[in-house]
Amino acid sequence: MRNSGRRSAVITGVLLIAGIVAGIFSIVPVIDGADYLVEAYATENQVLLGAFFQLLMVVSYVGIPILMYPILSKINKGLALGSVAFGIIAGAFIIIGVIILLLLLTLSHEFTKVGTLEISYFQTLGGLLQAGRDLVNHVATTLAFVLAMFLFNCLFYQTKLVPRWLSVWGLIGSTMSISASLLFMIRFIGLDAAYMMLNIAIAFQQMVLAIWLIVKGFNRAEQDSVSN
Repeated sequence: MRNSGRRSAVITGVLLIAGIVAGIFSIVPVIDGADYLVEAYATENQVLLGAFFQLLMVVSYVGIPILMYPILSKINKGLALGSVAFGIIAGAFIIIGVIILLLLLTLSHEFTKVGTLEISYFQTLGGLLQAGRDLVNHVATTLAFVLAMFLFNCLFYQTKLVPRWLSVWGLIGSTMSISASLLFMIRFIGLDAAYMMLNIAIAFQQMVLAIWLIVKGFNRAEQDSVSN
């Protein structure tokens, strides 16, 4: 059981880092720019690369709660199952976000054929797709995954599988990130410094947690007590 737990801890840590790295490379600045209708198709490879890395995030978002379920379900099956459900929901929203991104690329392609003859039509449709993508990526996906992480940290706090200061950090960071998504949803804040500041705590916590799991794994004494 120790070897199995150690393996799960390492893979979870790797998936956390992979998710963070994929998230960084999934950013497509051209889509958020003012001239996206012209530049998206001109930088098609950049957009497609962003879509590819966004899809890779599904592996992390869905894989982590599924991988951890056999261990965490012995502590609280309801919370463990909830984390799996939220992880799968987050993965589904990521795929929707990728579809919208590819639709924006297609829209840009069509715009290059028509030119400025019907620019208002393309701007309206593009604006709707941009708004939908922002809501999917920064509200729906973020809320689902952060809720999964919140449940994770609740279980980690109960069991001391990782140090409690790390779990508390995760609980606080998750709460801040949830607040950021809700405030963005009601348009109280935008994708600005305030949004980034509210999300930075959980981002750093996930990185520290990942390194801890890879280097030290779970607390052996607590892991044994969970297994019994």
